[in-house]
Amino acid sequence: MDYKKTLNLPSTKFAMKANLANREPAQLDAWEASGLYQKIRQSSKGKPKFILHDGPPYANGHLHIGHAINKILKDIIIRSKQMAGFDAPYVPGWDCHGLPIEHNVDKKLGSKKADMTPVQVRQACREYAKGFVDIQREEFKRFGVAGEWDEPYLTMNKAYEARIAKECGEFALQGDMFLGKKPIYWCCSCQTALAEAEIEYKDIGSPSIYVKFAVKDDLSRLLPALKDKETSFVIWTTTPWTIPANLGVCLHPEFIYSAVETQNHGVLILAKELVEQVMATFNIDTYTNLGDLDAKDLENTKCSHPLYGRDSLVILGEHVTLEAGTGCVHTAPGHGADDHVVGLKYGLEPYSPVLDNGCFSDDVEEFKGQFIFKANKGIVERLDNLGALIKQENITHSYPHCWRCKKPVIFRATPQWFISMDKLDLRKKSLAEIDNVNWIPAWGKARIYSMIENRPDWCLSRQRSWGVPIPVFHCESCGEIYVTRESVDKIHSLFTAHSSDIWFEWEAKDLMPEGAVCKSCGKDKFTKDHNILDVWFDSGVSHAAVLEEREGLERPADLYLEGSDQHRGWFHSSLLTAVGRTGKAPYKSVLTHGFVVDSQGKKMSKSVGNVVAPEKIIKAHGADILRLWVASADYRDDVRISDNIVNQLSDAYRRIRNTCRFMLGNLSDFNPAVDARPVENMEGLDRFILHRLNQVLERCLGAYDTYEFHTIHHSLHNFCVVDLSAFYLDIIKDRLYTSPATDTARRDAQTAMYLILDSITRLMAPILPFTAEEIWTYMPEVQGRPESVHLAHRPNANPAWTNKALADDWEKIRELRAEVTKALEEARTAKLIGHPLDAAILIKTPTQALGDLLREFSEDLRDIFIVSAAEVTDTLEGDTFVSSEIKGLAVKVAKASGKKCDRCWKYDLTVGAESCSEGACKRCSSALEKIAAIEG
Repeated sequence: MDYKKTLNLPSTKFAMKANLANREPAQLDAWEASGLYQKIRQSSKGKPKFILHDGPPYANGHLHIGHAINKILKDIIIRSKQMAGFDAPYVPGWDCHGLPIEHNVDKKLGSKKADMTPVQVRQACREYAKGFVDIQREEFKRFGVAGEWDEPYLTMNKAYEARIAKECGEFALQGDMFLGKKPIYWCCSCQTALAEAEIEYKDIGSPSIYVKFAVKDDLSRLLPALKDKETSFVIWTTTPWTIPANLGVCLHPEFIYSAVETQNHGVLILAKELVEQVMATFNIDTYTNLGDLDAKDLENTKCSHPLYGRDSLVILGEHVTLEAGTGCVHTAPGHGADDHVVGLKYGLEPYSPVLDNGCFSDDVEEFKGQFIFKANKGIVERLDNLGALIKQENITHSYPHCWRCKKPVIFRATPQWFISMDKLDLRKKSLAEIDNVNWIPAWGKARIYSMIENRPDWCLSRQRSWGVPIPVFHCESCGEIYVTRESVDKIHSLFTAHSSDIWFEWEAKDLMPEGAVCKSCGKDKFTKDHNILDVWFDSGVSHAAVLEEREGLERPADLYLEGSDQHRGWFHSSLLTAVGRTGKAPYKSVLTHGFVVDSQGKKMSKSVGNVVAPEKIIKAHGADILRLWVASADYRDDVRISDNIVNQLSDAYRRIRNTCRFMLGNLSDFNPAVDARPVENMEGLDRFILHRLNQVLERCLGAYDTYEFHTIHHSLHNFCVVDLSAFYLDIIKDRLYTSPATDTARRDAQTAMYLILDSITRLMAPILPFTAEEIWTYMPEVQGRPESVHLAHRPNANPAWTNKALADDWEKIRELRAEVTKALEEARTAKLIGHPLDAAILIKTPTQALGDLLREFSEDLRDIFIVSAAEVTDTLEGDTFVSSEIKGLAVKVAKASGKKCDRCWKYDLTVGAESCSEGACKRCSSALEKIAAIEG
């Protein structure tokens, strides 16, 4: 007899190999052809909303691994919420304006740009951005990210640009926005103002100098010992180029200052606590402290500018510290934020004699036309020649650089548009709203709170072409700003119809309301403002341009999710624009993920050669492996990746897939509607594995709700490998293969496997959408089952499956089974047996209770331990295996008696008996008779 024909061997219909890299594109095409995303949207109508608002990536360059973790996390959340019963649309977006794109277009255009109009340049930028939107869209879709890809939001779309202009205009109307001259980050190379979020810090070398500011006033009125003494305040700076703009020397109002007489430099005034340290720096061993002075008594003292002799005023400011320098701070109100603030109190103008290109203006004697950093050397030499320089050295320190051209930036006072943080309590209101948001992880709250609490007014204006213009006008006669309700509404309407390009094409009168006149002088001639808006304002108002205006979305969003750098970026600008306009935060929760680093924790760098490209992973392993990497990591910290990590995850994926493949193959003849068994009537092992399944479901469903996807990965992997493959499925193979097809024990196992496979397929679907869909297509048909797993509801935990007493018993058996496996392995190593089915075992338990428990399963012990015979005994003789894990447990392994059954491979004394089929044991003979009766 051909016994193989009588065995219930697993079906091989489900793919033996994953081959994800080749299979996934076909699945994407099938989803698109079937309109799956639209079907999901249709099936969600009327359900509670869950809105994850997409922070727009920049439309510049191919996607990197940071994009992968961000978009895949979002997709996992969207899919899990959809399956949890929410209407969870996903509208992707792109940030399309700004300097990086214009910078690349400028390089591409080269000399051609000089002959082009602003609108032509803008059109080139628009085409450049559109090209990378198309590229990135396809790359995101290959990640398995589902969404409204045919209708994303783009900040360069006409309606979006119109809403940007409207939101800016509303800030101007309500009085938050003002035109002022104050120091801001300025890139001399790109020739534009920069936001703090557009700044990177790198170490550079700078000249460190100590300079004397000679006192003009007679200080002997405060300290008689200074009578007829040459006295100077001493400042320290690492930016000699700012000395020409100096207007003051700042002291801390609470510090005491000492007048120290030296042999070569006269009397030097500096903070008392720093005297010893500074004298050591100057290599001055002999000096005399002539007395101490209160800072408040020195206020408004006049000093002589060391280069030009004009007055430099002694002022007081809380920002002065004792951490470095002399306690006397060189103050140039046009080149420093603190300098500007303290200078305002004393009527000092924000003097900045530096042109847009970083060169000194004509009113800087001796250095006019020189680039500021190159002028450092000449300024230091001039100070030395004038006897004002005490010491010079070079230091390395962290310094702000432009995020685009990577060159050092400066603080420079120029006329710019600002949103005030305090005039209408924007800071106070924003800080209050932070308390109403759920920050994940919790430390994100303190991070953004500190940033909002300490940030200066928001510099809105940029001096470039590619962006949305600031929609205000200037009176030609008196310079008065013109912005009205009518002008804001008209620009919104015109931009919606024509795009913001018309600002650069049309005359001011064509953009303004009819009959517009200056409220100040009554004239009717106006010019357009020449600035564009900060791109962070563009993306920051997406809550208005997208959530408020897009059908199916709503504000506030349930969740914003981005990298930790967005506390000073998109989270930040979105909060300010939303609170400024609506009084409320634009989000209910904010989730932050870390950066991707290599296996050593180092930042990804092309020069180092440690960059791992998502495209490479997908080509080698498939997108589901990339997604499994995202889900496996605790993304709240920095996430590590390397080829070795990806290979390990591929192995983990293979174990999960093979476990599902085994169950799927053994369900080929199972019809759940007809063959499923009542759980309460199933065998104990089957009920135990459903108990374990219920525990996994409870843990994983909770983890989905709290966005702890690494918990899902580890729980699912361990369940497949430890509970299923190494235990349950290993034990039930015999009854699956050798029992008659309709035998209740076999149907019990099939019922359990069906419930398990159905549950974990739904469970894995948000993380492994391709694999889950493939499994779903091969699962037994059930009436009413959705065509796609992504149209299905997530699995539900079933309290009826919980049976703690049963689980406790089986956990004891499982612990004992692990020790029996060790005993069998020792016997195999000693060549006593080959396969475990060659063995017969005797077990001596450490307690009577455990022995009694095993005797209850006496008929099943050989299947539990995968041996031909197993028996519990009170005594053992001869060589035995003694467990080191379970004290008192001993196992004796012997060669099994009888002959090997050709059908079940167990050794049995009944093989060859007259009552049995040839080559079969008694049990298999009985099964063969039942099979013959069914087939006959």
